[in-house]
Amino acid sequence: MSCVSRRDIVAVTPWLAPIVWEGTFDSHLIDNIYRPQNITIAATVFAVGKYIRFLQDFLLTAEQHFFIGYRVVYYVFTDKPEEVPHVNMANNRKLNVVSVPSSNRWQEISARRMELIQTLIEEKLRNHADYIYCLDVDSKFHGPWGAESLGHLVAVIHPGYYGGTRSKFTYERRSVSRAYIAEGEGDFYYCGGAFGGSLKGVHTLADTCRWNFEADAAEGIEAAWQEESHLNRYMWINKPTKVLSPEYLWQDFKPRTPELKIIRFSGVIKNYADIRPNE
Repeated sequence: MSCVSRRDIVAVTPWLAPIVWEGTFDSHLIDNIYRPQNITIAATVFAVGKYIRFLQDFLLTAEQHFFIGYRVVYYVFTDKPEEVPHVNMANNRKLNVVSVPSSNRWQEISARRMELIQTLIEEKLRNHADYIYCLDVDSKFHGPWGAESLGHLVAVIHPGYYGGTRSKFTYERRSVSRAYIAEGEGDFYYCGGAFGGSLKGVHTLADTCRWNFEADAAEGIEAAWQEESHLNRYMWINKPTKVLSPEYLWQDFKPRTPELKIIRFSGVIKNYADIRPNE
């Protein structure tokens, strides 16, 4: 996949998985490989409660940048299906709305994502999609996100901890939790707001994280960052086959660092006390 040598970034993990940065791949070459395969990309997004306000910008910018030229099906999980905006889409792209109950705790909304993703794959996506990407709705696309991101199990380096030491990562440090990662262990800190891969890869991830979360809950334990903590535990044991740089989920309030030649996807600035039900 590499096409240009960059000396300012690390482009491969210790287990030899590529870390995707601008300038490390040839998009034309990759498209020539994947477009003839006629693959379908599923994208899940959760727009529950007041988060519905972010959906229109998410979809509008996705239609400009996300897997352009490929067949894409968006699955919007929401408790407000009547408020899902109409967005014009290309002929090979469509949107499906999945109704879900509302919640009084944003942590519960976060935690249920793995269950809903697992169920979606089992009941609707098998034989109908090849890859799935799970993305935060309170984010917008700013640049191309394409087939360079495809892989069996794909993680995104969290922009808040990129460049930091492992001791600063907010892993679940309590050994009673099934999301536990001990001090001195771990690889990168991955974000829960963007991950994906093949249907098989993501189904196994979602199934495992859901089981661990529910087993913790039965014992009165909630991991520090809910499904993100369980995702990091899973990715530490089951190494991702491709890692995406923070280009693939930056944060609008953060100034761009010199090694970021492009920002492809970024979380928007928001007031959590306004949009989260129990903040």
